[in-house]
Amino acid sequence: MDDLLTQVEPMIPALRRYARGLIRDRETADDIVQDCLERVVTNWAHRRDANARSWVFAILHNLAVNRIRQEARRAGLVTIDEMPEATAAVDASQDSTLFGQDVLAAIERLPPDYRSILLLVAVEDLSYAEAATVLNVPVGTVMSRLSRAREQLRLLLETKPTSAKPVGPFIRRVK
Repeated sequence: MDDLLTQVEPMIPALRRYARGLIRDRETADDIVQDCLERVVTNWAHRRDANARSWVFAILHNLAVNRIRQEARRAGLVTIDEMPEATAAVDASQDSTLFGQDVLAAIERLPPDYRSILLLVAVEDLSYAEAATVLNVPVGTVMSRLSRAREQLRLLLETKPTSAKPVGPFIRRVK
């Protein structure tokens, strides 16, 4: 049990970042991380992979993909009462914030395969081999997807600034 704590506890911030990058909803991402940690604790003795980091990220990735598929099937309308408060906020006007939003919006516009590999390698600093294990693909596929993801991200950032467009529904509160 001490081995579990020493290996998994330092991963939690990275797991949350990766889940939020994939899901784009803080509460849902935190729920997925919680589900992931429950599975890790339950199956710790049964893991086959010597690299705990890859194994844990693979569990998280699979849970996130399942949730994305589930949400796609349930895509529907949201009432104003159910809308998160954060979507009603006004964007900041600082250049760095706008560029950061442009990058995040461009990453969100990438296909899910490209987005997940970019987040794993560039943000979570997993090696190509670890990312291949997480995604259950060959290392060569990781390298080619990452190359295409970076190129597509570069093109998205060069061609169209997205900060002029709201990422989600734009609602302004009037009192």
